[in-house]
Amino acid sequence: MRELKAKYLAVVLFCTCALAAAAQEGPAAANQPNLMHRDARYRLCASDVIGVIFPLTPEFNQSVTIQPDGFVSLAGAGDVHLEGLNTQEAVAAIRGAYAKVLHDPIVTIELKDFNKPYFSVGGEVNRPGRYDLRGETRATEAIAIAGGFNETAKHSQVLLFRQINDSWYEVKALNLKRIFGGHNVSEDAEIRSGDLLYVPQNVLSKIKRFIPSSGVGAYYQLHP
Repeated sequence: MRELKAKYLAVVLFCTCALAAAAQEGPAAANQPNLMHRDARYRLCASDVIGVIFPLTPEFNQSVTIQPDGFVSLAGAGDVHLEGLNTQEAVAAIRGAYAKVLHDPIVTIELKDFNKPYFSVGGEVNRPGRYDLRGETRATEAIAIAGGFNETAKHSQVLLFRQINDSWYEVKALNLKRIFGGHNVSEDAEIRSGDLLYVPQNVLSKIKRFIPSSGVGAYYQLHP
């Protein structure tokens, strides 16, 4: 559990620092993130299993697994790098590899096993972790799947981290307290694959159990 919380905290700190650095650079920071399209084609990942089908030369049909280095070993064609390619790009790469042994090969591929969509919830929830994303899921539902808020959670400032490309995360603060109360329900963000919800601690949970007498005045300012 400590390792899991440390992982989420590292993500939060990394993204916060990156955003702060970008803000300091001001408008001159031309390296603005290019948003990924929501409906972009699936890109192959390590451990995906694909079927390679040759309709006219079925003796070359095979199933291959993308290795950790991104390559697959194709019978009669050797190693080809497929990680990060969508299915159309992968077909082109495989056709190119077989062009040495087949004349204008016709190739199709099918995904047999792939990384399933998921989301993660960290911070002040009862069951932080990684969960399968099955159908349309809202932020409030994701919190419920993670066991709901614990007693130290800050409901009004839940952070949604969404990777928009290889170098950037979009960070959005969600006031789930108002949404759970029936207000701004339309702002209940839809969760996408790879999203991370982080629930910070509330102010009271950060107050130490024992404080010096000089700090009592500050405590009462928090509770007028």
